[in-house]
Amino acid sequence: GEICAFKIHGQEMPFEAIVLNRTSGEGRLRAKSPIDCELQKEYTFIIQAYDCGSGPGGTNWKKSHKAVVHIQVKDVNEFSPAFKESMYKASVTEGKIYDSILQVEATDEDCSPQYSQICNYEIVTTDVPFAIDRNGNIRNTEKLSYDKQHQYEIMVTAFDCGQKRATEDVLVRVNVKPVCKPGWQDWNKRIEYRPGSGSIPLFPSIHLETCDGPVSSIHTTIELQTNYIGKGCDRETYSEKSLQKLCGASSGAIDLLPSPSTTTNWTAGLLMDSNDMIFKFDGKQGAKIPDGIVPKNLTDQFTITLWMKHGPSPGLRAEKETILCNSDKTEMNRHHYALYVHNCRLVFLLRKDFDQADTFRPAEFHWKLDQICDKEWHYYVVNVEFPVVTLYMDGTTYEPYLVTNDWPIHPSHIAMQLTVGACWQGGEVTKPRFAQYFHGSLASLTIRPGKIESQKVISCLQACKEGLDINSLESLGQGIKYHFNPSQSALVMEGDDIENINQALQKVSYINSRQFPTAGVRRLKVSSKVQCFGEDVCISIPDIDAYVMVFQANEPKITITGMDHFARPAAQFESERGVILFPDIRIVSTVTKMEHSVDLREHDRVNKQVVVEEMLHNLDFCDVLVIGAELDPEQECLELDHGELQGRHLDATNSTAGYSIYGVDSMFSYEQVLRQLRYRNWGTSATSDRKFRVKCSELNGRYTSNEFNLEVNILHSSNSNFMDHVNHMIFQPKFLQSVQHPEGSVSAVPSSVVPSVATMVIIICVSVLVLVVTLGVLRLRSARQHGSLGHEGPKDNEMDWDDSALTITVNPMEKYEKPHQTEEESEEEDIDDEEEDTTSAESDDSEEEEEEEEEEEVIVQKGHKQNATRQEQL
Repeated sequence: GEICAFKIHGQEMPFEAIVLNRTSGEGRLRAKSPIDCELQKEYTFIIQAYDCGSGPGGTNWKKSHKAVVHIQVKDVNEFSPAFKESMYKASVTEGKIYDSILQVEATDEDCSPQYSQICNYEIVTTDVPFAIDRNGNIRNTEKLSYDKQHQYEIMVTAFDCGQKRATEDVLVRVNVKPVCKPGWQDWNKRIEYRPGSGSIPLFPSIHLETCDGPVSSIHTTIELQTNYIGKGCDRETYSEKSLQKLCGASSGAIDLLPSPSTTTNWTAGLLMDSNDMIFKFDGKQGAKIPDGIVPKNLTDQFTITLWMKHGPSPGLRAEKETILCNSDKTEMNRHHYALYVHNCRLVFLLRKDFDQADTFRPAEFHWKLDQICDKEWHYYVVNVEFPVVTLYMDGTTYEPYLVTNDWPIHPSHIAMQLTVGACWQGGEVTKPRFAQYFHGSLASLTIRPGKIESQKVISCLQACKEGLDINSLESLGQGIKYHFNPSQSALVMEGDDIENINQALQKVSYINSRQFPTAGVRRLKVSSKVQCFGEDVCISIPDIDAYVMVFQANEPKITITGMDHFARPAAQFESERGVILFPDIRIVSTVTKMEHSVDLREHDRVNKQVVVEEMLHNLDFCDVLVIGAELDPEQECLELDHGELQGRHLDATNSTAGYSIYGVDSMFSYEQVLRQLRYRNWGTSATSDRKFRVKCSELNGRYTSNEFNLEVNILHSSNSNFMDHVNHMIFQPKFLQSVQHPEGSVSAVPSSVVPSVATMVIIICVSVLVLVVTLGVLRLRSARQHGSLGHEGPKDNEMDWDDSALTITVNPMEKYEKPHQTEEESEEEDIDDEEEDTTSAESDDSEEEEEEEEEEEVIVQKGHKQNATRQEQL
């Protein structure tokens, strides 16, 4: 009558039934293990009840009918929504409103509809012109602009119906495409150029967008605009003399517009841009060239070269504007030769004298060129090979369009005045004055008598050091035509295939071959014309306006080092070869750079390190100047074998103020030449010392070296052997380490060359001591009567003591001798001291040099009585 068990029929059901009350038959159904809705949402099984049976072991029990149990598992919101994609992308065209740009979708792994469904999407990113609906559709709320923003990145999240948020938001990237506009794409407006970079591409990724237009051919022009840099572009800023030497021009050019200096002071009053050696004439200034600078009578062959920048002449009635003029200094107003501008025409005047010709001859040569008044820099070369005169402008030959004849000038003894920037009017006026002023800028105005320039030299002198270039011409592709202008500032390319044009333009580069280029902006302009297949209306391509930013080069520090003080006997200065002034001169250039390094111990703070590197570059002049009174040409001079200049781009000028070596060449070449410069003085009795200063330059003074000073002492001594010996010990470079102070000054000779009163008192005392020692030695010799006289030598050879002095002063074997031998050496030394003292007393030299010799002897004697270490140092 009782219920003893419940049994569940089914395969591995995770449930069990237990009896709570046998009498009433109450039982409980429970899970044997955790139930997961996501694995199984519901269970159905059969259950039966059993009584306790008839037997003692529960056998023969009875069972009830079968009851069906149906169980549904209730869900718990344990999962968060997750997006199907890690990122979403879409592209839209600017200026349109879209109903749906794209749809995002998230899922939830919960089992119930309440927790597994996504009820809401939301844009997390603020201030974006986008919205999203419940289904995940994203749309734009306003028209998008490509110019305003090319791309938008927004973050989106999702919520299920239980309001559980997605664990990770998703990125949605919306690209804004411009309305298709034909033109060049993917180029940078600013291109950076660092000195020494060689050739760098201007537009490495550029390509042409034609918007599917039917293009048949394209014509592109690339212009590098450098007319505001220097004289039209970046050129070497060396002096005109140095440049002509570098370009292989024959020597003899006379610079009429040099930098102002003590020797070239006629340009001191002119307006000048010192960086580029440009002189500006405002119609109020002229310069007189001193007599003797240019020969009075030029031959039938000569050359005038100049850089000129000139605009239209002011006023309705244009006056002549004189560049160069040679006219009468007084009384009359005749122009012998002149170069001037008149109504945008360049005119060269050459009037022959009657003693040169007595017939009607060509006298005026006219050239009419647009470039004369375009306010741009141009290089002009007037080659005179009378009666033919040829003009080269920017390397191109121009014949005169008009030649007028005239009679020769009547001979007279009136002096002539050569002027620049105006013409001197010496006659026909109450007071001589300048007239016909020039308005514009001039540079590098030279005249070369006797020689005319070759086309190759002219091209070299006006060559630009910057321009456009094409990397790997062989890979330009088929069908591409290109053309450079002579200065390589403009490039024209033409082709039929757009892809080939794209690749060709990607290879166009900028190059600046100067080691120290002029820093600043170079503007770039790319203009294109497109032809289409048989259509009247064709697409137009907007121009590109970009610029190259050339950075400032690291400034070099030029340092001159070497022996800064030495003394030599007068005989060496009086010799035929003289004395080499700078035997060990060294010119080194260094540049200081800032390098950044990361120090991990400083919490990744960036530290700046100063790095000094040696660099190689050219020099354009080194001046050796005489400090103090100028050289007396009657008794002294500086000399250099001109064979040292051969094979180098160097030349030299000599004067009583010093020696100037100029020309563009390496620092090593300048070192080699300076090491051969000699100083001769065949009147040394009037001179005791000379001081010289060396200063070198790069780029015509843009970078200058330190001022290296050298002091030379002329030693007046009757005993030249002794002075040679002292000079050898003190001043030879390889012994400087042992006799210099830490500051590098020599310790022995400066104090002995000009003795003070205290030094003279000391020497008198030492002389008395030497006299006493001498008497003692004589008595010792007479007492001992051994062979020391053999060491002394015959009396006739008293002046020939240099070898013994050397033997006594420096005896490397002395520390190995026996004590009695050392004592004998000491005797011999005293005897020699006596001989030297006697020799000094008999000398006809000044008292000052006798005291110098005695002081040196005492120093040697005392040093000999020191220990072995002291001897080795001496």
